[in-house]
Amino acid sequence: MARRVRLTPPDEAAIAAAFAELRESLGVTVEFADDVLADAEASARSRQLPRRDETAIPFLTIDPAESRDLDQALHLERRAGGFRVRYAIADVAAFVTPGGPMDLAAHERGQTLYAPDVDALLYPPVISHGAASLLPRETRPAVLWTIDLDAQGQTVEVDVARAFVRSRRKLSYEDVQRALDDGTAQESLTLLRDVGKLRQRLEAERGGVDLQIPEQEIRRGRGGYKLSFRTQLPVERWNAQLSLLTGQQAALLMLDAKVGIVRTLPRADDEAVARLRRAAHALGVAWRSGMTYADFVRSLDPAEPRHKAVLAESTVLLRGSGYEAFDGVEPEHKRHEGVGAPYTHATAPLRRLVDRYTSEVCLAVHAGERVPEWARTALPDLPDTMSQSGRRAAQYEGGVVSAVEAAVLEHSVGRVFPAVVIDVDGDGDGGVVQLAQPAVTARTTGKHLPLGQRVDVRLAEADVLRRLVRFEPV
Repeated sequence: MARRVRLTPPDEAAIAAAFAELRESLGVTVEFADDVLADAEASARSRQLPRRDETAIPFLTIDPAESRDLDQALHLERRAGGFRVRYAIADVAAFVTPGGPMDLAAHERGQTLYAPDVDALLYPPVISHGAASLLPRETRPAVLWTIDLDAQGQTVEVDVARAFVRSRRKLSYEDVQRALDDGTAQESLTLLRDVGKLRQRLEAERGGVDLQIPEQEIRRGRGGYKLSFRTQLPVERWNAQLSLLTGQQAALLMLDAKVGIVRTLPRADDEAVARLRRAAHALGVAWRSGMTYADFVRSLDPAEPRHKAVLAESTVLLRGSGYEAFDGVEPEHKRHEGVGAPYTHATAPLRRLVDRYTSEVCLAVHAGERVPEWARTALPDLPDTMSQSGRRAAQYEGGVVSAVEAAVLEHSVGRVFPAVVIDVDGDGDGGVVQLAQPAVTARTTGKHLPLGQRVDVRLAEADVLRRLVRFEPV
């Protein structure tokens, strides 16, 4: 699972050089060719809005404060016996000509890659940050999902169609959480909380996995870089439930029609679960009889050192995710065991290539029309394209974090830090420790490291250009 990192622009030459070397080694391109930029500019000027007008709905967006590529806008309201969820997704296909320069460039990139100095966008800024982004007070084409739920949060009816929409406000997660906590939130946001909790309950019932691993956050202040671990706000998890809901409905539409692409994750094998049980037992973390893996993970507190180590171990059980494209027959693998249901990526088309295809297939299937040939013929190659870009993203984001960690620590070589051992190598010759201050996760040497226990470690090496941090036990 790629780590999401929020950063502010660096100015140290060493970090800039490390980022440049990282991009070169991974083949990450920030700039767009002239023909791609020209294609984007022309497309932004010549957009055509769909016939359906839903600008009267007071949509709003909820994103990190610094985001400009706004993929989703939401509106929730009560209906007889339940709720109506409207989720508007940026209609990127309205701007991209199949086989054109923008399309070809997007297939080469696969997804947006974020970094402190500059982002390697999937589409040029005039599209990603402008014409297609669901910016406040701007009329935008969208793929509008309308999902009716009953009082328990179960799906009753689904509609998906093109429409033009207008977001009223761009809110940050902090804005929304504060309004919910102090009682000033508007009804659509209080319903986000209510529906989010209902969907979380259903997720638990179907065996979905909710890993509450804190995000690593890096910011630059007057005294240099500051690293911290940030736990998601409740509203972020409720908002994520709307994305999961939409992705599940999109997957079901495509599976029923036997054409499309789904996101898959195999069931954790029994031996992997048994290893996690042994690790939990060794750490003294209770795993009650009859408790499933998903329920056990949901019970862990990431602030507790032993639980933190178990959470780090449990990520192994979520490896092996991929995509399965299909046309004419149901795919052999169609479930995402982390979600506990069939699922697909559908809600981030400005940042992920596959979501544009999901929208196009679902629109056609729901309308009873044939899937456009440009979308259908691209399906077989999408799993490889997305898998390759996913691996590159994980390496890139990991390299970015490592470079900044090394920069923060480079003047502290030889210093001793308190830490928690969160992973131990199988051969017993090293592992991974997590510092509380600064918020760094890095390798350490040493035999018989006490998993889940507090230890003191000495910083042995911090090399910015090599993006390397290494500790040794005291």
